[in-house]
Amino acid sequence: MTDRISDIWGERTPYAQGGEWPDRVDIHLLDGVRPDEVRWVQSACVLCSNGCGMDIGVRDGKIVGVRGRAVDRVNHGRLGPKGLFGWQANAAADRLTTPQIRRDGQLVDASWDEAMTVIADRSRQILAESGPLAMGFYTSGQLFLEDYYALAVLARGGIGTPHLDGNTRLCTATAGAALKESFGCDGDPGSLTDIDACDTLFAVGHNLAETQTVLWMRMLDRLHGPDRPKLVVVDPRRTKVAELADVHLAIRSGTNVALLNAIQHELIEHDWIDHEFVDSHTVEVGRLSKMVAAYPPERAAQICGVDAADIRRAAEVIGSAERLVSTCLQGVYQSHQATAAACQVNNITLLRGMIGKPGCTVFQMNGQPTAENTRETGANGDLTATRNWQNPAHIAELARLWGVPEQQIPSWGPPAHIMQILRYAEQGSLRFLWVTGTNPMVSLPDLARIGDILRRPELFLVVTDAFPTETTELADVVLPAALWGEKTGTFTNYDRTVHLSEQAVEPPGRARSDLAIFLDYAERLGLTRTDGSPLLPWRTPQEVFGAFAEATRGRLCDYTGLSYDKLRGGSGVQWPCDADHPDGTERLYTDHTFWSGVDVCEDYGHDLLTGATQERKDYAALHTEGRAIFKAADYVEPAEPVDDDYPLLFTTGRTAYHFHTRTKTARAPELQHAAPEAWVEISPADAARLGVAEGDLVAVESRRGRMQARARVSGVREGVVFAPFHYGSRAGSGHAANAVTQPTWDPVSKQPLFKTAAVRLEKLADSGGVPAPAPSTTASAPVEVTA
Repeated sequence: MTDRISDIWGERTPYAQGGEWPDRVDIHLLDGVRPDEVRWVQSACVLCSNGCGMDIGVRDGKIVGVRGRAVDRVNHGRLGPKGLFGWQANAAADRLTTPQIRRDGQLVDASWDEAMTVIADRSRQILAESGPLAMGFYTSGQLFLEDYYALAVLARGGIGTPHLDGNTRLCTATAGAALKESFGCDGDPGSLTDIDACDTLFAVGHNLAETQTVLWMRMLDRLHGPDRPKLVVVDPRRTKVAELADVHLAIRSGTNVALLNAIQHELIEHDWIDHEFVDSHTVEVGRLSKMVAAYPPERAAQICGVDAADIRRAAEVIGSAERLVSTCLQGVYQSHQATAAACQVNNITLLRGMIGKPGCTVFQMNGQPTAENTRETGANGDLTATRNWQNPAHIAELARLWGVPEQQIPSWGPPAHIMQILRYAEQGSLRFLWVTGTNPMVSLPDLARIGDILRRPELFLVVTDAFPTETTELADVVLPAALWGEKTGTFTNYDRTVHLSEQAVEPPGRARSDLAIFLDYAERLGLTRTDGSPLLPWRTPQEVFGAFAEATRGRLCDYTGLSYDKLRGGSGVQWPCDADHPDGTERLYTDHTFWSGVDVCEDYGHDLLTGATQERKDYAALHTEGRAIFKAADYVEPAEPVDDDYPLLFTTGRTAYHFHTRTKTARAPELQHAAPEAWVEISPADAARLGVAEGDLVAVESRRGRMQARARVSGVREGVVFAPFHYGSRAGSGHAANAVTQPTWDPVSKQPLFKTAAVRLEKLADSGGVPAPAPSTTASAPVEVTA
């Protein structure tokens, strides 16, 4: 196999439109280990949202490697660098293997009984003194479906708190919000096989080459095939995706809505519309047409900082497509007017009638491997099985499923999001916070404030993790968790493919699965159903899966036809999977009937500008009755524009070699060596103006904080400063990009805005001839600077 650190995407296997993606099995084993010497255990990768099928290689009770599963529909045997090498973190020397309790200011080892007794006693005390609103839970996008469902029932049905969210709030809350606004319910409508069938790709704020390396391999193989699809890319950086684009729109950060309105203007102006579809299967097109009429390409060009001619070219490519796949991720979701922008991508799909057919879809992408499950199970800002918190019938269904009174389930308002939860902790009303499998001291915005909140002596902080992190350092109790490969469970990717991951090895020391921890906690709190039986009666992941499947019966995300046995041995299966669709469902909305009826929809919608929640009567007035909804939005300027003091726009992002806050990938030698430290990217023009050369030490400062790292002169847009967000204080002093970002969020999805902070940049020291520690194989590659 080629060096998959320097050659991230591996060899090409081109194929034609309508063909099947050829298999290519990637494998990596420890030196000296042969494939025939290991026991292979079925699993899937948890280091991006693609959900690539893989087998775990086990010898002498230890993980010794992985290989891609050729039979799997998602990856056809391929693995990206994180999948090939990231598993080594399981054997890292600094794994947490025993519980810890803070005594006299220090974390000291304790037994499980001691640790859980402390947590349960403090929980009972706080519940008695302050009630359920004083309790909060913040989870991950990397646990399993079974873990999330147990937590959702525990928190919402047992304790009765609305304060349950996931760090998926930071990556894909907008995906779920936009799908609900446009189609009535969460769940991407398309399939990965639509990449095989399309003739045009439209990537908005989505660096596919690094965030989802195997998905980019699939697209690359089409782009190298005999009938190359057209490619339109919107990104302020010259990514590897942008380099291959027919049209690259390097817009100013935060101006997505203006650009997308201009593209819709052109589609309508040139009558590149599927009128039969729009007239029969959508509502509110008149309102949309009136809104985008005010956005000719010239106006958008002025706002976005790109040529009007390029906007017209992009619109023509999209308008002439016969099979269009559109996709977006953090450049939309973490930017200004996030949900409004994501809805405009949906609108383009609807105007062209590009949905429910092979090669025709929009992917509102996920950023984390099990993000879809946090939304489906109700472990973030949604209710279980895409139920509507404003619909009393949906609350009654959950109450019957869980055996609790309806009033026990908090439904007087929307579930709380993490920034709101932390605000309550800052004010003192929230006194207990349990953080599971995530590292908010690196990933949340405005880190100085986050640190002040988590250090408050009035806040009792529990952290479950597999490794010491910047967040475990602040905890009152630390619980050691089993990782992927050390427990059994299921998870679902963005095209609704469900995979089973079998336990391959035992967890180290006294580490336990998250499910076991939640079941223990519920039992110690004495949480019961109205009949006196345990609220969480399960003892195995398989039992939890069955209970969740029953909770999805009749909903769009129906799992009732799925079981562990059905998921063993072959490929993943796409939901809905039920009696009518026993082998799963490749595409939603093939009959162009959407999940938007007033009695079944997941949400009644919002005002995209203010976030104001619509009531049932407002939604009913749209007369959706199974139709999709055009959601129009005017462009507004960011709340923190650049000025003379802070003249540059700061944006964060990812590299192909690390995942989230590097908790796992920094412990994989190949990945850590490829990107060992943070860096800061600036354009050649900005570098020349500021007197900065490649490798110089620079400081980036906002109104909230400061980071410092070595400069990479890259292909980023002039006026934009980019830094990877993966690095925290444990990686080096001043490396945290989120010390700079602003604590504001999208009004609808409540997703923090990491892409549009106003900053200034200062040179601190010469490079001494040492280049920045940024990869040269990705969008962070250096560019030649000429005088």
